[in-house]
Amino acid sequence: MGELNNLEDLFHHQLKDIYSAEKQLIKALPTMVENASNEQLQKAFEEHLEETKGHKKRLEEIGEELDLDLSGETCNAMKGLIEEAEEFISENPDLDVKDAGIIADAQRIEHYEISAYGTAVTFAEALGHNNAAKKLQQTLDEESEADATLNELAIESVNPRAKSV
Repeated sequence: MGELNNLEDLFHHQLKDIYSAEKQLIKALPTMVENASNEQLQKAFEEHLEETKGHKKRLEEIGEELDLDLSGETCNAMKGLIEEAEEFISENPDLDVKDAGIIADAQRIEHYEISAYGTAVTFAEALGHNNAAKKLQQTLDEESEADATLNELAIESVNPRAKSV
C-alpha cells in the first residue's frame, strides 16, 4: 500500500482494492454456479458473473481516466469471504441447505461490495471525479440489485425448501 496522504490517495487505494475484489469474484462465481442446485440461483450467479466482468471493465476505464494502475493490491476481505464460501461448500450439506448457505455467503460478498462502492462514489464526488462517480454509482446500483435478487430467491423458494429438510 502506497502512501495515503490525502483523499485522492485513499480513493486510489479504494479503487485498487475493489478491482482486486472483482477479479477474485470473477474466479469464484463459477464455483457458486456449479454448486447451486436451484436453477434460478444458478441463473442469478451466471448473470452476476457477466455483470461482474462489466464492473471490472468499468474500473479499468476509471483507472485509464485517472492514469492509475489498478493492479498490485489484494483485497483480503474478499479473499476471506470467498474462502468462507468455499469452506461451506466443501462441507457438502444437503442440496437445499447448500443453496441457502451459498446465498448467505453471496449476500455477505454483495454487502461488502455495496459498502466499498458506496465509499468510492462518495470519494469520487468529493474529489470532482464526476465521470468516475457516475460509473461507480452504476456498479453500486447493480450490486444492490444483485443483493435484492438473492434475497428474493432466499425468501420465496430456497429458505422454505431448506427449512423442510
